[in-house]
Amino acid sequence: MEQFDFLIIGAGCAGASGAMYASRLNMKTVMIAEMPGGLITTTHLVENWPGIKAISGPDLAMSLLDHAKSFGVELKNEKILQIDTATLTAEELEAGKRPGFLVHSASNKYLAKTILIATGTMHRKIGCKGEKELENKGVSYCALCDGAFFRNKTVCVVGSGDSAAKEALLLTQFADKVYVVSRTTLHPEPVNLQRVKDNPKIECLDKAEIAEISGTNKVEKIILKDGREIPMDGVFVAIGHIPLSDIVGNLGVKLNDRKEIEINRKSETNVAGIYAAGDVCNTEFKQAITGAAEAVTSSFWAYEYLNAHEIVLPT
Repeated sequence: MEQFDFLIIGAGCAGASGAMYASRLNMKTVMIAEMPGGLITTTHLVENWPGIKAISGPDLAMSLLDHAKSFGVELKNEKILQIDTATLTAEELEAGKRPGFLVHSASNKYLAKTILIATGTMHRKIGCKGEKELENKGVSYCALCDGAFFRNKTVCVVGSGDSAAKEALLLTQFADKVYVVSRTTLHPEPVNLQRVKDNPKIECLDKAEIAEISGTNKVEKIILKDGREIPMDGVFVAIGHIPLSDIVGNLGVKLNDRKEIEINRKSETNVAGIYAAGDVCNTEFKQAITGAAEAVTSSFWAYEYLNAHEIVLPT
């Protein structure tokens, strides 16, 4: 059974950044992820990564992963199912010993002295009639992935934030018409709001909600809650994300009411030896760069933790 000083669940911007720093601190490090690169790989353009004026999401992700692997970090494409904690006696704890972890994937088991949870999020769904039935038949959650299929078509983006604006702008490269359907009003970063206003292909439908996505074998129209029906070829959903925090459910890691993992300035959770970083955490401002910083912070404090304590691994 392989043993690691720092086991990272997730391999997006946060996971890869933490892995690179941990390996430079001579901690034996592994990243385990179902989706290496994370959700940033579905982002068309990143313009707010310091030092790089513009880069595609996939290119940024691959650059970070390559950087981590250049220092010897292993990357395993697996799904983690469960984490178990070693049981220590009161005497062992009093002597300064701390429990390590047994991590179960679908096909392997790993021993870890410390763990970083960098699992990120999944796309939030509208929950309206027809969404599930027409997923991958015109309903999409990634304009970068699927936009090219809607060349010269009419599409809409559902959402009010910066992600919705960027999805709409990307889709104008393919579609003839792009609606933005917002429950309130579109409120992205100012630079993207101006780009939306300046683009003649985009029309914003404010204070509007989709009641149904209709079609037989593909999207044909959307029906709004006010009764309006709009012919449509594609629906792109950009209404936020759900934190992927279920993996810590049996560890006693504290979550907030949105199921985000609560961390402190050291990226520590309330469970010794368990750290978290990135979009799965309870930080209000979620960006690729802030997640990377949280992960880098966690690697330093994990290093300090390992130097201060003898870790007892499960048997």
